[in-house]
Amino acid sequence: MEFQDQQVSKGSSHISKKKIFLKDEFMIENMQYNMAFEYKLRELEKETKISEFKRSELLNEYKNKYKKYRDNWYNINNLIAEKNSFFKPLSLDIETASICDLACPHCFREYIVTPDKIMKEELYLKIMKEVKDLEIPSIKLNWRGEPLLNPLLEKFIKIAKQNGVLDVSINTNATTLNEAKSIKILNSGLDQIIFSFDGGTKKTYEKMRPGRFKNNQFEKIYENIKNFCLLKKKYNKVFPITKIQMVMTKSSRNEVKDFFDLFSEFIDDVVITQYQERGGKMDDLLDEQKEKLNNYKKRNNIKDLNHYIAKVNGDILVSEDRKSCDQIYQRLMVTYNGHVGMCCHDWGAKHCIGYLDEEGIKSYDKDLTQVFNSTKSNKKGFELLKNVKMPEKLNTPDRKISTLKEIWHGKELKKVRDMHLQKKINNIEICKNCSYKESYHWKKI
Repeated sequence: MEFQDQQVSKGSSHISKKKIFLKDEFMIENMQYNMAFEYKLRELEKETKISEFKRSELLNEYKNKYKKYRDNWYNINNLIAEKNSFFKPLSLDIETASICDLACPHCFREYIVTPDKIMKEELYLKIMKEVKDLEIPSIKLNWRGEPLLNPLLEKFIKIAKQNGVLDVSINTNATTLNEAKSIKILNSGLDQIIFSFDGGTKKTYEKMRPGRFKNNQFEKIYENIKNFCLLKKKYNKVFPITKIQMVMTKSSRNEVKDFFDLFSEFIDDVVITQYQERGGKMDDLLDEQKEKLNNYKKRNNIKDLNHYIAKVNGDILVSEDRKSCDQIYQRLMVTYNGHVGMCCHDWGAKHCIGYLDEEGIKSYDKDLTQVFNSTKSNKKGFELLKNVKMPEKLNTPDRKISTLKEIWHGKELKKVRDMHLQKKINNIEICKNCSYKESYHWKKI
């Protein structure tokens, strides 16, 4: 097996025996199959037949749009320094479902109350209008929940592509990915589906991914993922790109080969990701890695070292200091009811920066309380969430309805950006102990 660092996730690695899968190259090379391009072509051909030359011109335009989006993403700090005029969100995380049918011990859901809701079509259409007006190139149709639990997901994907979104993706646990749902997703225009599957063996997987409402079985989920990929091949679909990722814990570190062998024959991209502390306090290091880290702490008289990276190839990196976070210039998060957060690591939407809908103001606290009360009464489906606490309110913006553009350029996000640029990150409570690896400088030990 060969390992190669992921460009978008510090410390995480692609695994391959052949050529490493590179999403950006694939997206550009196969832009003719991107449904945003296809819908635009159909729209133009309603008026007049498009010549091959015009079609080629349009295709190059879409390739260049995608390339510019990714260049801006990777070079965000240079663009900030230059005060570049592109300044708009590059991506939007839309919480089509906040409910999840699993209760993973390494997930924030076990420790911070999370509503069991899905997004309504009316709000989604409102968001899509703004996405189109702002020409936001990328969306992910999930944040804290399982998107396949929203029955409108296929429709939402198609609407996004009809509105010109170049890159539409979802993360899923695949628990409900039966054949009928797989075919709908394959025909929707989705660009990437990312499967979360923690473990290379039945024992580890079922420990890491227990079901909330019924037992979650290794064999069933494995077959769901495999069958999706086989259907993709059967129907000769170029998209969606298939990616699977496993979080590294002490038990799963010894199962990397097992994990790779399970999926490498039919998945485009097999990835190992870093464990991030979300309340579970799980052991993510092998004994020899822990010893190496402890020796480093002793030599350097360090009492606490909460931020480190233990890569799959054995390298260990430690954080030296913080740096201005790129996420606050790249993306926004919108909850199921229009409550807007600045960062995907702010699980409880504690640092709210605005509202897109009246429900985001009126119902969010009520929905949290409903889940909290269900956990305390040990209601079915809530037994594994007994350790949850209500999220703190770390920022309270003006209680008014705003647009994405107003929030993106508004005073709440400006305050955060200013603190980061002034190297006063610890003055922002939600950022102080953030586990986002990209917001640290690292050195190898």
